[in-house]
Amino acid sequence: MLAAVCEMERDLLVECTQAGLARAKAEKKVLGRPKKTKDAQRAEIVAKHRGGASISELARQYGIFRLSIARIAKPETAAA
Repeated sequence: MLAAVCEMERDLLVECTQAGLARAKAEKKVLGRPKKTKDAQRAEIVAKHRGGASISELARQYGIFRLSIARIAKPETAAA
């Protein structure tokens, strides 16, 4: 009996969560973790990487992980 109540409560929780996410998306709210870099910084990173700066060097300069730098510079490296 208790298991049935718990299952019903869990279903209600999932339903409320999905409804809240749908409402937030309808209101054009930004979901997820905030980005560590601004658009201008991303443009600088791409330009410096195109100019020959290494990913490790850029990561130290901007204080973010190398993978983040690689992800930002990836469209540049794929086009080259």
